[in-house]
Amino acid sequence: MTIVIQEIIDRLWEPVATRPPRTVDALLTGDPASRVRGIAVAFAASQAVVERARDMGANLLIVHEGVYYSHMDRTDTLAGDAVYEDKRRFISQSGLAVYRFHDGIHLYRPDGITSALAQALGWVSFVDEHRPAATLLTLPGATVGEVAALAKERLGLPFVRVVGDPGMPCARVGLLAGYRGGGDLVIPLLGNEGLDLVLAGEGPEWESPEYVRDAVSQGKPKALILLGHAASEEPGMADLAAGLARAYPAIPVRFLPDKPVFQIY
Repeated sequence: MTIVIQEIIDRLWEPVATRPPRTVDALLTGDPASRVRGIAVAFAASQAVVERARDMGANLLIVHEGVYYSHMDRTDTLAGDAVYEDKRRFISQSGLAVYRFHDGIHLYRPDGITSALAQALGWVSFVDEHRPAATLLTLPGATVGEVAALAKERLGLPFVRVVGDPGMPCARVGLLAGYRGGGDLVIPLLGNEGLDLVLAGEGPEWESPEYVRDAVSQGKPKALILLGHAASEEPGMADLAAGLARAYPAIPVRFLPDKPVFQIY
């Protein structure tokens, strides 16, 4: 049975009731009518990932983030840049079709990225509520430092960033994946809704971290753990790959984790 790229794309969108009229999700390279010989799934189409996808014999690469360093994947300012030109040329010559699947998986209910992060952390049984942009949990007897250590261990991270007292007990916790660590989302959860701790991927450093720093200075027990954008969203893409492998057992499907983008010295 021949499976073409468009069939895979349509399957990715099946859990979404209505596709949004505007989305960054798109087949960035390749022919939707091409037969699928192998599928690679990753958080981002880094140079290392596209090389590994080619080497494994995949001809479809599904990624969450843009290929060329911006959310909207704009390339008008990159013309003539050596890194951009070499990467574009490599993808073209590799024969890889690249499909970006960002908005769609966040429209799963519950959000496919955040729910997979809760599963990776071993917290599914502690979930109180799945919201479109956050998952709220009640943890049994943990401190901020213990949560940070658990996140490092279960996500395989060399480090996380913590704002607040590591020894602070925390029960009511919010989980926000990706670029949802900004003040507009985090501050109401910690303030108006009384959460003790928020774990997020990333966000502007002058917003939520500064709010937590002020709260601690005022004697209010609040804390924030930043996991990193990729670290918080890779579990969702790994889960997506596992689902595709079950649906298409005759097609090789692999999730390709990437090395942490930052090193700590």
